[in-house]
Amino acid sequence: MKKIVKISLIVLTTVLLANCNRAKSGKSRLTGLSFNDPKNGGYIRNSSFEGQEPPLGMVAIEGGSFTMGQVQDDVMFDWNTTPKKIHVRSFFMDEAEVTNSEYFLYVQYIKDVFPPSEEQYKHIYNAVLPDTLVWRKSLGNTDILTENYFRHPAYADYPVVGVTWLQANEYCKWRTNAVNLKKLIDKGHIKNIFEMDSIRNHFDTDVFLADDSNLFEGDTTIYQRGVKSRMSSRKKGSGSFQGRKITQADGILQQRFRLPTEAEWEFAAKAILENREYNNIRGRKKYAWNGKYTRATSKGSRGDQLANFKQGRGQYSGLPGWSSDGADIPNIIKSYPPNAFGLYDMSGNVSEWVADIYRPIIDDKANDFNYFRGNLFTKKMINQEGKVVIVGKGAQVEYDTLPNGSVIPKQLPGAIKYIPITKSDAAFRTNFSKAENGNIGDGDLNSTRFYQDDADRFASRPNMYNAPKKPKFKGDSLEIDAKKRRTLISDETRVYKGGSWADREFWLDPAQRRYLPEYMATNFIGFRCVTDKLGPMTNNKRTARHTIR
Repeated sequence: MKKIVKISLIVLTTVLLANCNRAKSGKSRLTGLSFNDPKNGGYIRNSSFEGQEPPLGMVAIEGGSFTMGQVQDDVMFDWNTTPKKIHVRSFFMDEAEVTNSEYFLYVQYIKDVFPPSEEQYKHIYNAVLPDTLVWRKSLGNTDILTENYFRHPAYADYPVVGVTWLQANEYCKWRTNAVNLKKLIDKGHIKNIFEMDSIRNHFDTDVFLADDSNLFEGDTTIYQRGVKSRMSSRKKGSGSFQGRKITQADGILQQRFRLPTEAEWEFAAKAILENREYNNIRGRKKYAWNGKYTRATSKGSRGDQLANFKQGRGQYSGLPGWSSDGADIPNIIKSYPPNAFGLYDMSGNVSEWVADIYRPIIDDKANDFNYFRGNLFTKKMINQEGKVVIVGKGAQVEYDTLPNGSVIPKQLPGAIKYIPITKSDAAFRTNFSKAENGNIGDGDLNSTRFYQDDADRFASRPNMYNAPKKPKFKGDSLEIDAKKRRTLISDETRVYKGGSWADREFWLDPAQRRYLPEYMATNFIGFRCVTDKLGPMTNNKRTARHTIR
């Protein structure tokens, strides 16, 4: 009997290994053509992907279903957080907010690559600087924070504030490029350009994949080697490029970093896995932690506040010698216990920008799979020669003026120019019909009683959300919209989530949502990044619950 069992195990193991080898072999399972073989066309397949490791500073958030919106009493009666059951995909999220030191690295990098002393770059550096004046109070002595909070080493590990939604979004793009640049240097694919004084070290991931000759001032000797390939059997000199160029199909490059959607942020903050029993949720979570109180109940830390928030008028930290939450302004990241996902300060410390355009009510007919309002579908701009257009190449950098008068670049020089898709691109599609979808179903033509208008006539009618208009230049003077407006809600208004050091306990609930124009900043809003998880929802080896035995 034992011999039969042993033989069965050996046969089973052999079959499994054979299947694995067949799946990961160098041949197509359906055609027999060889992959990565010059005799069969050199068609690419990379079978080495074995799951993603969380990027630096991030934790894995396993997706699933949850009730988005308020599950407590709606004491404000504004119907702003109506509960809705949705599904969120798995992703990776920063375990804490982006700090002053991390954002200062970004500021230094931008100044190095785009010196403000050069005429064409003169506005870029100022466009990324945080607004340190957010600390000023008309009836308060806070200049010490205005002068020191961002740059002084005493606040290096404090969350960065004074950052607009637009600036936070640009940081995420830069982080993608910085991480991929470091990864390519570490793997020996390109030289360490930081040691080269003659090369302006701007790197763009999309340009690298589309046409890397547009990087590093056209110096292609920066590239040392690509992916090992059998495409050429000739031996090359030690100084020449080896292998083939890296593509998206190789799985080497980091997926793009971005701001979390409102659904992702709330799902991660609620961390319902700690009050899950099998496939059911037990109880309701009022905060990022389990329980209905803001103070710890465990024996070692009983009575300690679990977050940094304002406990009453003038009650930012408590009495001298007995600080109730340990801080009177934003505190050092990770000063309070994490939630069940391992995320810090999802309730309290600073509020955080999310990607969504704000609307008062989340429509019941909205997508219940990875809900997000704010999609702008774009495509690469191609010139007459069939090549991608690079921003700033052969022309001046294009700038935009925000409603508050700030001047920002529309895109950083050296990046690929993207333009909105056209009607012809969306023709005969069933999943989308236009490029800008921020106001779809709530302010666009089809959602109003004027749905039979043409585009020009509809544009002349009053807006559903009567928000301030962007300023316009007339000669050298800036014309600012001085009309009385009844709301700040527009397609440039973004959601921010979570309570802060300056908020009362009510706002610690992850379901609460507020809004601010994307070009404005405060001393209580920061941000953190996310990136998508590819492949299966989880890498854990678990048996599906529906498996029949």
